[in-house]
Amino acid sequence: MSSHLAEKLREGTKKAHTMAENMGFVRCFLRGVVEKNSYRKLVANFYFAYTAMEEELERLQDHPVVSKVYFPELHRKGTLEQDLAYYYGSDWREQIAITPAGQAYVDRIREVANSHPELLLGHSYTRYMGDLSGGQILKGIAQRAMNLSEGEGVAFYEFDEIPDEKAFKAKYRASLDEAPVDETMADRIVEEANDAFGLNMEMFKELEGNLIKAIGQMLFNTLTSRRRRGSTELATAE
Repeated sequence: MSSHLAEKLREGTKKAHTMAENMGFVRCFLRGVVEKNSYRKLVANFYFAYTAMEEELERLQDHPVVSKVYFPELHRKGTLEQDLAYYYGSDWREQIAITPAGQAYVDRIREVANSHPELLLGHSYTRYMGDLSGGQILKGIAQRAMNLSEGEGVAFYEFDEIPDEKAFKAKYRASLDEAPVDETMADRIVEEANDAFGLNMEMFKELEGNLIKAIGQMLFNTLTSRRRRGSTELATAE
């Protein structure tokens, strides 16, 4: 049994975490430049990815390993539907389409859920811990950058059922450490979490073209040329 899965995930994904933060799209976001069209495409991709992940977590909620990360209060599908209705209007379902990188992400989630359900822990950790860790900061950036009214277009970052995010993260990590996996499987879960970071990064990369078109190559280069000080998360786990 591996009783240190949470620590293994934290340490084992540090490099991928930093790489994700240094993606051009993420860097611009963290510097307060968020272009609405690119952002709503990201929200649409997230909708497809979280729907897939949450359907599989639900289906496998009694699995001895997957059950350890089955926390419906984390689920984001409903909040993403609210945001899509805000950005696209009531007919958002007819308007949104998944991108190739989004499809690759969804396909991987479905694949591991069917072949090695334990690996879903890597996907859950990568997304939800990042959402909880950086959510409030990112919500503020998005509101300022896109001139959003209070409570509009940022439901994704709000966890109404989790009053104490720090306490919940501690509970989530403790639950990870209780997962009945051996060292070999623990290493595979870390590897899968790193792959999840990579799949997220491909989605960000797809959006860079849209962003550059909107803000201009020169501003994009300025925003992304110097290393940032400090750190937060757009789609990465702490």
